[in-house]
Amino acid sequence: MGEWSPETVHCEWIGGAVGPAVGAHFKGVNRHGRARWSTKPRVVVAEPGHEFAFVVPHFGRDLTKWTYRFVAAGAGTTVIESFDMLGDLPWYFKLSDRLFMGVTDRKADLEGAMRRTLERIKSAVEDGSPAR
Repeated sequence: MGEWSPETVHCEWIGGAVGPAVGAHFKGVNRHGRARWSTKPRVVVAEPGHEFAFVVPHFGRDLTKWTYRFVAAGAGTTVIESFDMLGDLPWYFKLSDRLFMGVTDRKADLEGAMRRTLERIKSAVEDGSPAR
């Protein structure tokens, strides 16, 4: 994702995981504005060629679920990225969003980042090179 996402700069499998499988964990390193943080998501769906999904926890509670679906479309594939907020973000996340990222509507910000990610993936596939 590092070459496509405007926020995620690096991901790596951890805890003995070597690839996508239900229950596997990976470390995601992110940046947005002045904010820098990492997460340790858990894969909840791993169906090659169909769907990949993971949840991002915080203090033992899943905060968001990210899903990528792959749908055959003629000679190509349509990639559908979505996320679900699984609960309200803690107040300190909202404060950090404003102070360090300059973001007042995190949901809208993430939706914009998804569009940019998908545009970059499309460009990389069509042109054969990263879109950064």
